[in-house]
Amino acid sequence: MMWPFVVYSLLVLLLAAGILLASHLLGERHRAPATGSPYESGIVSEGSARVRLSAKFYLIAMFFVIFDLEAVFLFGWAIAARELGWPGFWEAFVFAGILVAALFYLARIGALDWVSPQGRTGN
Repeated sequence: MMWPFVVYSLLVLLLAAGILLASHLLGERHRAPATGSPYESGIVSEGSARVRLSAKFYLIAMFFVIFDLEAVFLFGWAIAARELGWPGFWEAFVFAGILVAALFYLARIGALDWVSPQGRTGN
């Protein structure tokens, strides 16, 4: 009963190994000194890639991912709106309300401010 899976697995492994071998044998070889240097969109890099970023940057990035993911959930609700009817609408409304409440809370505690509390003026 397992033999189709075993045959499929072996074929996949052979195919992957064959592609890697063909790429190694047929691939181009560059020996120019600039080949190993990193660049972004044709722009020569400056400085080190090991720049320390503040925790605030990661916090904002995490908020973006969370709210972006919830936008995907709301999109799914919007696609299935006819099938879900009014109960689905009210669920999405409560969900969006929780998101708005969380956004107001984050703004109130200053989690979305880029300026540190020491750098603020007019407080």
